[in-house]
Amino acid sequence: MGQNPDDMFGDESYPAYTIGQAAEMLGTTQDFLRRLDEAKLINPHRSSGGHRRYSRYQLRLAARAREMVDQGTALEAACRIIILEDQLEEALRQDQNQQHGTRHTDA
Repeated sequence: MGQNPDDMFGDESYPAYTIGQAAEMLGTTQDFLRRLDEAKLINPHRSSGGHRRYSRYQLRLAARAREMVDQGTALEAACRIIILEDQLEEALRQDQNQQHGTRHTDA
């Protein structure tokens, strides 16, 4: 049985958008999105027909890359910066969760 639509579209990692929709939403080209895939910034889900599908999370990363490129940062550098920022954010989140869990076990 499939997912409930409310669950799917409430999930920021659900691949809800086609490459055309994503490009239009971001005000960029489909080629730009393909280049982000090649640069390993985003790895879109592939439909059974092989078409790229993007999540809201991936669109946020793509929007950040577009902003940086528009400001003069090379695409590859922008992608690397965003990947590192994302990794740092995740590490900080895990550290905070771990510290929060430690406080509960110390009580």
